Amino acid sequence: MKLWQKDSASHDKVNDFTIGNDKQFDVQLARYDVQGSLAHIKMLASVGLLNTEELQILSRSLKEIYSQILRGEFVIGDGIEDVHSQIELMLTNKHGEIGKKIHSARSRNDQVLVDMKLFMRAELQQVVSKVESLFNLLIEKSEKHQKDLMPGYTHLQIAMPSSFGLWFGAYAESLSDDLILIESAFRLVNKNPLGSAAGYGSSFPINRKLTTTLLGFDDLHYNSVYAQMMRGKTERIVAQSMANVAATLSKLAMDICLFVNQNFDFISFPSALTTGSSIMPHKKNPDVFELIRAKCNDLQGLPNQIILLTNNLPSGYHRDFQLLKEKILPAFGTLNSCLEMMRFMLSNIIVKTNLLADEKYKYIFSVEEVNKLVVTGVPFRDAYQQVGMAIENGAFNYSGSIHHTHEGSIGNLCLDGIKSNFENIKFLFPFEKITRAIDLLLE
Repeated sequence: MKLWQKDSASHDKVNDFTIGNDKQFDVQLARYDVQGSLAHIKMLASVGLLNTEELQILSRSLKEIYSQILRGEFVIGDGIEDVHSQIELMLTNKHGEIGKKIHSARSRNDQVLVDMKLFMRAELQQVVSKVESLFNLLIEKSEKHQKDLMPGYTHLQIAMPSSFGLWFGAYAESLSDDLILIESAFRLVNKNPLGSAAGYGSSFPINRKLTTTLLGFDDLHYNSVYAQMMRGKTERIVAQSMANVAATLSKLAMDICLFVNQNFDFISFPSALTTGSSIMPHKKNPDVFELIRAKCNDLQGLPNQIILLTNNLPSGYHRDFQLLKEKILPAFGTLNSCLEMMRFMLSNIIVKTNLLADEKYKYIFSVEEVNKLVVTGVPFRDAYQQVGMAIENGAFNYSGSIHHTHEGSIGNLCLDGIKSNFENIKFLFPFEKITRAIDLLLE
């Protein structure tokens, strides 16, 4: 069944090629298609395009379909082109002419747009939840290990004293900044395209602000052409926000792969969280972190994939957009699984203490010794020269004492500020309002 079919059918080869993998991804959009349809028919009734009895019949059946979806029983049948066609067919088979009325004043173009918006909105909420969970763990680890010193590096060369508290806190603040970009993407996602139809509106006197309220959107895309132009743009911006989280996870995973290496030996994990070798019995491989690194590097390429799919297209709908689903939909699952695994692994990390007592790290205190001379009145350049010559001549002495007090240093991690920033950003997400709206729509 095709919603656009008249009295002739497309060739099977054309059908197979144009539908492609769309149906398997459409199943993931099914619940959101129902949500959009429930809002749409309420709006149709409000403007006289459905009577009260028809609204009740369609609402009841749509909610039954929604329950099937939640139970995992919803399928798109053979010969059915997409999720929109399947749901309309189910309503038409059950209610005849009444079922056919559901598509009044909309197109599959704005239907899939609203489905994708609702899907991405829900998935971004899951991302935020998992980012928050990992953020809280990083803050907890930072507080616990603020006095456990470790080497800091530049150019992968020993540089200055750092601490595990500073290291964990750095990634917590990185996630806080990543959340800013997710919130910006969320604001674009949380606008209603329904009612833009095929991109040029409708001659029916529809009420787009009503569907905006019913679906819990903050606002609508006012211009119907621009509402359609957001397809591809929305996915790209969402992908960019996800790519930032992925970049944070990838860098953290790379640090861990280095630090667990025997030549660094800063941290370890229980044997059950590592993997072995088929030939080397001593091996304990950080495969989880290597896969997080690879998956997150792949996610960082997602915005470019979307750009290349949609770049240079003129305004209006194009079938190219169909391929966006198979790029963006699986990405959420990948990112969420990486966030989950990173949190699980870090909750079991073993931090090794007293690392800087090792003689090989003695030059890491050179800056401390320079600064001590400066405090006594020696000009910095002269102090630098004196310590440098002592190192060259093998006469460098150091105490190993550290006294860092400025904001963001080893001795002043500013975790309260980092937590406050995170909470202020998270407060901007209207999750409760959205949940109330969707619950009311489905009750």
